[in-house]
Amino acid sequence: MTRALNRMRVLVVAPSRYPLRQPHAGGLEATVWDRVRWLRDRGHEVTLCAAEGSDFLEDSAYALPAPEWSRVEDASDTGYPEGYAAATDAAHAALLERLRDERHRFDVIDNHSLHPAPIRWSRDAGIPVVTTLHTPPLEPLLEAAAYARGSAHRFVAVSQATARAWSVEGVDAFVFPNGIDTDRWTRGPGGSRWVWSGRIVPEKAPHLAIEAARVVDAEIVVAGRIGDVDYFQQEVAPRLGDRARYVGALHQPDLCRLVGASAVALVTPMWEEPFGLVIAEALTTGTPVAAFDIGGVSEVLAGMPGTAAVMPGDVTALAHAARDLAAQGQREPLTRVWTRRAAVREHALSRRYRDVERVLAHTAQPAAERRVPAVSW
Repeated sequence: MTRALNRMRVLVVAPSRYPLRQPHAGGLEATVWDRVRWLRDRGHEVTLCAAEGSDFLEDSAYALPAPEWSRVEDASDTGYPEGYAAATDAAHAALLERLRDERHRFDVIDNHSLHPAPIRWSRDAGIPVVTTLHTPPLEPLLEAAAYARGSAHRFVAVSQATARAWSVEGVDAFVFPNGIDTDRWTRGPGGSRWVWSGRIVPEKAPHLAIEAARVVDAEIVVAGRIGDVDYFQQEVAPRLGDRARYVGALHQPDLCRLVGASAVALVTPMWEEPFGLVIAEALTTGTPVAAFDIGGVSEVLAGMPGTAAVMPGDVTALAHAARDLAAQGQREPLTRVWTRRAAVREHALSRRYRDVERVLAHTAQPAAERRVPAVSW
């Protein structure tokens, strides 16, 4: 990897609900984990602010509290244990005071948090901030964006669909889709079974993928972290059996092998999916993708061979599309080569992050006079 010409000092702020480590809690965490790694490989000085227990978290002062659930079945991707919100508010307030004292330590903040405080830091701490919008509009973030208006702050969005949703609410953003490390997501041999991977929550709807496989009597494997125990027990577990297996949350190499050894990957969002990292992951292994067309899904699929999009919730159409893609792969083995080649060309991490690097550097320009001269590599 070629090193950056101008070394930046970057504070990367991660979402605090789950630590950044494998197996990744979701696509957001995987994206930020890759971001830290890539920026460091490019020669930038990166400090991570993330939940306790995260990889790359080297300064305890920038550790955020992670939720502690008294019962496993209470764990949720949408709620928090009692007292957690107050604890995170206090942690962010303490960080603001530290940043005010150490504002010369950073050139720019690369913010991926779903907490509104880091957006405000561009004004309150006087440090330029780039915030990536990974979700549909959230009211606390909209309020923070209004507060930060006029400060050294930029928004970027992971898809045109996400950018449009925020634009309606008065927040304009450049579009920089997520990228995949194509050295780690390698082409697989394919196989006969289907696969679904991701967070096991209602809005991702893996139970509909199982139903689609059942329509055409296909075998399917489901992989991912259970983010809603009640949903898993009520909608997913009863559908498991000889033709549908759940294998848990997998580390990236194991997940790559599973997806790459599958005939087709199903992607079944039932919400305004901001991006759909699992689509790019599957395509990079050469595995075709059948997906519900909602949110940013069509943008990730655009121009890709070995893909099909159907109306959200249409299980029968999804089943037939997946069956056809799997059959095509059996008839034309080179399809996997073409699919991976197109996915690498479109979704490679290096292509995406060089653009992000330029945005970070441009946003950091107001800080240029208060930092040491740039280092050449």
